[in-house]
Amino acid sequence: MSKIKSSRGASFAVIFLIYAAASALGIAIYNAFDYHPFISLLIADVSATVFTFVFSVIFRNSSVYDPYWSVQPIVIIVACAVGEKITLLRFALLFAIIVWGVRLTSNWAYTFKGLDHQDWRYTLLEEKTGAFYPVINFIGIHMVPTFVVWGCTLPAFYAFKYGGEESPVSLIFVALSLFAVALQGSADFQMHRYRKRRDGYFCRHGLWKRSRHPNYLGEILMWWGIALSVIASYPEVWYLAAGACANTLMFFTISIPLAEGKQSAKPGYDQYKKETRALLPLMKRS
Repeated sequence: MSKIKSSRGASFAVIFLIYAAASALGIAIYNAFDYHPFISLLIADVSATVFTFVFSVIFRNSSVYDPYWSVQPIVIIVACAVGEKITLLRFALLFAIIVWGVRLTSNWAYTFKGLDHQDWRYTLLEEKTGAFYPVINFIGIHMVPTFVVWGCTLPAFYAFKYGGEESPVSLIFVALSLFAVALQGSADFQMHRYRKRRDGYFCRHGLWKRSRHPNYLGEILMWWGIALSVIASYPEVWYLAAGACANTLMFFTISIPLAEGKQSAKPGYDQYKKETRALLPLMKRS
């Protein structure tokens, strides 16, 4: 076990096998149930998450779940597309989600060091919660994000299951999602360059010069674009914006506060926060 965890190549192989099996399990369970497609999808998604969680426990590393966020929507949307008529809206949604997922998964792979390395946020939660960490791990780290991304993918799922006709406005919103992918990708690239040179306590280059979390802004806009692209064609399913709302709320209540808490320990943080907006990469008035 220790040899696998300390080897980056072996760790990659293990993660690949876990996700291949989780995907196969999820698809099989979805096909086995005859409930409303939204419910069947949720059951399949939860089952795949539980499967992934088991290996998080086996390897004593919650970061086994990290790629799930970007792999899950690709599996769902590609499985939905099989055998369906590909309209312009469906193609646009398929393209946007695959490009987003491949890019984000590639970013995870670039930063992945092996199964002996766990995301600092999980380690911090483990230290703070102690004996309650297994519950926090299962619910907070695994299940809550799964429910959020399930909600985020429902608009595209709806377009493939119930209707895929586009309107000019819907395609504009898909373009917003693609813009968000480019925004997030640029922010990640700039952050990687900063980490190599470390020319200051904070990244102040490119998008990061005006925004403390431009990568999070990209993630938020991505799912609003997907949701609104479908709602623009089918206003009666306005409630499918709930996933994008939950995603935005998660970033504002969990992801951003955790990142800000870590940054606040660095010298000059107060001045940095005063000069730089949280999300929008726009010049902040003095």
